[in-house]
Amino acid sequence: MNSAILITYDKEDAINEAKGLCDAAGYQVVHTITAKFLQKRKYGMSGGVLEKLEELSEKLRPDVIVFDEILKPSQNYNIASVLHREVLDREGLILEIFESRASNAESKLQVKLAQLRYEMSRAKEKVRLSNMGEQPGFMGIGKFEVDVYYNDIKHRMQTVRSKLEKAGKQRELHRQGRKRMGFKIISLAGYTSSGKTTLFNKMTGETKAESKELFTTLSTTIRRVTINQEPFLISDTVGFISKLPAYMIDAFKSTLEELKHTDIIIVVIDIADSLIELKKKFASCMRTLSELGVEKDRMIYALNKIDLLKNEEIEQKIDILNLTENKKCISLSAKTGKNVNQLKELIGDIMNSQKSPKFERNVLEGVEKAFGN
Repeated sequence: MNSAILITYDKEDAINEAKGLCDAAGYQVVHTITAKFLQKRKYGMSGGVLEKLEELSEKLRPDVIVFDEILKPSQNYNIASVLHREVLDREGLILEIFESRASNAESKLQVKLAQLRYEMSRAKEKVRLSNMGEQPGFMGIGKFEVDVYYNDIKHRMQTVRSKLEKAGKQRELHRQGRKRMGFKIISLAGYTSSGKTTLFNKMTGETKAESKELFTTLSTTIRRVTINQEPFLISDTVGFISKLPAYMIDAFKSTLEELKHTDIIIVVIDIADSLIELKKKFASCMRTLSELGVEKDRMIYALNKIDLLKNEEIEQKIDILNLTENKKCISLSAKTGKNVNQLKELIGDIMNSQKSPKFERNVLEGVEKAFGN
C-alpha cells in the first residue's frame, strides 16, 4: 500500500471521511495535518501549514500528498514544486476510487467520462503552464497546442457519451419491460458506507460484496424480493458523498436516474454516526436526491445499525433528523436482520394503499416467466 500525508480540515467528520477516502484508494495515511482553511489562493493552505508539510514530507517521504479540497492546476503545481511530490486533490482521489471500483462496462464508461471532465476543467491552466516551460513531469500532457489538447479531450468525451447513451436506451427498454409486466421497483439510496449493500443482501438473500470502504457499489444491481406474497424488484445504487462535484453526479446519471423511475426509495442512514456526521450526511443525501428530481413522498427512511446504539440514543437522533412523526421512518439493523421484516411490511402497506382497482393480479406469473424460476 502506498503511503500518504493527508491535509484536511480540523473537524472530526472531515478527518474520518478523508481517511476513509485514502484507505479506499489504497493509500496508508502516515500523518495527518489539519487546518481551518484550505482555500488559500497560491497553495490552498497557509504558508505555515506548507512549511510544516515540507518538513514532514522530507522526513516521511510519502508516495503522495493528499489534499482534501479541490485544487486548481496552478495550486497543484505550486505545492508540487515546493515538495517535489505527487499531489492529489479530493476530486482526483475520488476518481481513483471510482476507477478501482468500476466492475462492468457501463460503470467503467461513467468513470472515464468523469475523468475526462476533470481533465477538461484543468486543460487550460495545464497548457498555460506547459507553454511557459514550467510544467513538471507529473502533470504530463507534453507540449500540446491548446486546440489539439482540447479537441482530443472533446473527441474522447463524445465517444464515451455516445456509448453511455446506448447503454441508457437499453436501460430504458428494460424499465419499460418491467413496467408492462407490472413490476413495482424499490431502490436503495444513501451515503456511501451507510449499509445499503448489507440491507440489499438481507432483503434479497444475495451475497453482494459488503465493505466498510467507500464506494463499494458503483453499478446498479437489480434482484427480486417477495413482500406480502407479491414480487418486487429491488436495486442497489452508488453511494453519495459530501462535496461530490456536479460533473461526477452527471457522469453517473444513467445509473442514478433509476431513482427517478422507482416506486419507493429506501434512504439508508447510518444512525450510529456521530451527531455532526449524521446531520451532514443526511443533508448531503437529501440535497442530492432533490437535485436528481426524486420526490419526498416516495421515500422511506431506514435508520440502520441500531445494534450499535441504546434506545435513548436512537430516539435522540431520530428527533434531531426531524423524523419522529414520520410514519415512513423505521429503525433497523441490516447486519442482524432486526426490523427488516417490519421494513418489508411498511413497503407492502404503502404499495397496497397506492394500488388502483385495475392492478393486475398476474404479476407473479410474469415474474416467474421473466426469471425462469
